Amino acid sequence: MSNIKEQIEQELQNARAVCDTSGSNSQECAAAWDAVEEVQAEAAHQRQQKPKSSLEKYCDDNPDAAECRIYDE
Repeated sequence: MSNIKEQIEQELQNARAVCDTSGSNSQECAAAWDAVEEVQAEAAHQRQQKPKSSLEKYCDDNPDAAECRIYDE
C-alpha cells in the first residue's frame, strides 16, 4: 500500500509542476490532475477489497483439506 501512496505523491507533484508551467486552465494541467484522480481511485479500490480470512488462506495452501471441500447440491 505504501507504493500506491508514493505514486499518488509523485502524481501530485507532477500535476502541480505541469499546471505551473502550462497554466491552470490548460489541457495538460487537466490531464495531470486526471492522472492523480485515477491513482487515488485505484488506492480506494484496493482498500475496499476484503482481506482473506484465515480459513481462506489455509484453503489456498491446502485445497484438498476436508475443511476446504466444496460440494455441489
